[in-house]
Amino acid sequence: MINKAETPENYIKNLPEKRKTPISKLRQVILDHLPTGFQETMSYGMIGYVVPHKTYPRGYHTNPNLPLPFINIASQKNHIALYHYGIYANEPLLNWFTAQYAKHSKYKLDMGRICIRFKKTDDIPYALIGELVSKMTPEQWIEAYKNTLR
Repeated sequence: MINKAETPENYIKNLPEKRKTPISKLRQVILDHLPTGFQETMSYGMIGYVVPHKTYPRGYHTNPNLPLPFINIASQKNHIALYHYGIYANEPLLNWFTAQYAKHSKYKLDMGRICIRFKKTDDIPYALIGELVSKMTPEQWIEAYKNTLR
């Protein structure tokens, strides 16, 4: 079910109590480490961080009316999810993240192509997420994104 919140604050306000603190903390870590040029928004019913149209007017290839997505965070039924589009498009970044994960969490990495799932909200590796978020600028993400379309 897609969340209908229009702002990140309302998204968090409407979460179950046990999810409010970890999502709030994850959001703050992202905001603290996000390179200049990305914009926080609501995207796909989740809190999103995008390359705005003023920077990349072409938008997202599946729907050019939407800005280019970079990261989303969401409270799902059985986990908290962080969707990092750049990790899919940048193999060295993916390799770095997967190698570092075990140093920051006592649990095995649960990850799909772009989705990092946190089932244990008391063990989200916030410092590692902050470092991951800081490793790609909007310009680098646009270039990596364009390369995936070729």
